[in-house]
Amino acid sequence: MTDRPATAEDDTPLTVAHDGPVAVVTIARPHKLNTMTRRFYANITATLRGLEQDGGVRVVVITGAGERAFSAGGDIGSLDSLGDMVDRRAYQREAMAAFLAVERCPLPIIAAVNGLALGGGCELTLACDIVIAAEHAEFGMPEAALGLVPGYGVIRAADKIGRAMTKLLIATRRRIDSATALRIGLVEEVVPSAALLSHALAMAREIAESSPLALEIAKRIIDRNLTQADLDYSTEALAVLQASPDVREGTAAFLGKRKPLFADRRG
Repeated sequence: MTDRPATAEDDTPLTVAHDGPVAVVTIARPHKLNTMTRRFYANITATLRGLEQDGGVRVVVITGAGERAFSAGGDIGSLDSLGDMVDRRAYQREAMAAFLAVERCPLPIIAAVNGLALGGGCELTLACDIVIAAEHAEFGMPEAALGLVPGYGVIRAADKIGRAMTKLLIATRRRIDSATALRIGLVEEVVPSAALLSHALAMAREIAESSPLALEIAKRIIDRNLTQADLDYSTEALAVLQASPDVREGTAAFLGKRKPLFADRRG
């Protein structure tokens, strides 16, 4: 494969490697468990748009650098940099737009999950068309510990694994292993860790032999049930949550490595 940076040097770099008709996009921040900063959302959107314009690319594989994490989600420390409600709404729109860019990309996208897929990392897998997990991979939606919810993920997880299982994972903040993820339908295949990328590439090459137009139309038909009203509600709800005392307490507890103490309040 031939490698090149997909983005300039910044706090959430991506790299792209080409293997014939397959492009492998790697979240290259292993020292931070490939966590996502605000810049990541713009980077992944721009990268996918560039690949869409590349007539030689038919399938995309997304993975994480290193062996520990696909992506451990959002960079919690960066939440402190958000300003007023206008800025918080803008942040949520950027995050939602990034996940939708993955979901709505006309190219088939495979997630090759090489470790932790937590929070936004789990949401990113939900935006992909096919999820292949390494045996040591773990999944979870722990946002409630921070006073948040997975805005995009709560919608798509309910579609994929059912409402009750989605509620269970969000409410308990449990991490599940790859075998459990396969059993409940969160992933499509589990493979030995050492064979993850080669397996994903083999599947991608197989998919690349299908009609690109047929696959694009199939994606549109299958994913069409997500309405703008759903997206608007989720974006606004997350912006409101980010301004709440619960998020301040949850973030402080996470950074201080202690349990959060949430007040008894509801929306």
